[in-house]
Amino acid sequence: MNKYEDILIKPEMTIIQTMKLIDETSMQFATVVNHDRYLLGTVTDGDIRRGILKGLPLDSSICVVMNTTPNYESEGKSINYYKQYMKKKKLKQLPIISSDNRLLYILFSDDLDSVISKPNKVVLMAGGLGTRLRPLTDTLPKPMLNVGNKPILETIIEGFKHYGFTNFIISVNYKKEMIMNYFQDGKHLGVNIEYIEETKRLGTAGALSLINNKLKEPFFVMNGDLLTKVNFEQLLEFHLETESCATMCVREHEYQIPYGVIETNDHELLSIIEKPIHKSYVNAGIYVFSPEVLDYIPTDDFFDMPELYKYLIDSKKNVSAFPLREYWLDIGRIADYEKANWDYTVEFNEGIDA
Repeated sequence: MNKYEDILIKPEMTIIQTMKLIDETSMQFATVVNHDRYLLGTVTDGDIRRGILKGLPLDSSICVVMNTTPNYESEGKSINYYKQYMKKKKLKQLPIISSDNRLLYILFSDDLDSVISKPNKVVLMAGGLGTRLRPLTDTLPKPMLNVGNKPILETIIEGFKHYGFTNFIISVNYKKEMIMNYFQDGKHLGVNIEYIEETKRLGTAGALSLINNKLKEPFFVMNGDLLTKVNFEQLLEFHLETESCATMCVREHEYQIPYGVIETNDHELLSIIEKPIHKSYVNAGIYVFSPEVLDYIPTDDFFDMPELYKYLIDSKKNVSAFPLREYWLDIGRIADYEKANWDYTVEFNEGIDA
């Protein structure tokens, strides 16, 4: 994205010179910097045309028409953040500056889709029966239930796409045709989708043995009935930084004992704690695995995630827990489904995450 060098101009440049530059580069945009590359402003074809309508001479300094308070962002944020910022502001270009206001580079919206796409596969488990959500799941597979105005599974896919993960494998079984007909190959959502089919119940990990192509990059596995705002980019970075073969997302769960808890020493009563609250970490149904983990999953056999993790831990493999601090909801029961629809309008409105 070094084409930005072609549209850097000095404040001494005239309107007519800038017009020629903008026409030559076909970008309809230029950035004004001083000799130390401090960002002074930006100028568009529209800015120049408005200046001409005001009767400004064409040999006037570009400073008289430039925007002195342009949209820009600081360095050090994710590409996805910049992309979402540009989308929200309807920008075709975005100057990125250093902490001392020097221009570092310019992002162009046309380039960002190719920059952000990542090779890691995302495996979504969507084959469950959803018995606890009956009668809603008598006619629909659970991942196809609408939350807001779209299926749960579509919101999950959009969440991964938000962070540049666009290659999906969906494991299907119950009412598989409804899922496959809706999502097809994913092109209409801007992603790539493959399918693996469980012809019998294989558990929460067993379906991974059906993946045909050898994976070369760490990959995600996620239950198809979750709503979350987890930063998948940070999750993958954590997995790589800790050099783990398996990373499990965990969340804190509180439960209250509805009685006074007694502490004793033989017959002596030492204390009474009224209705204490206990906290524990529980499995959140989101995982990152290195490709080697697939070698530990039996072929065409029932195998659950707890069994896989127990085997990896017993084998002294490096296994990590990633604590979630973001929104998370397991849509397992009718009450959860009702809460999901209530939460959706607040938690999943389009926004920007750094």
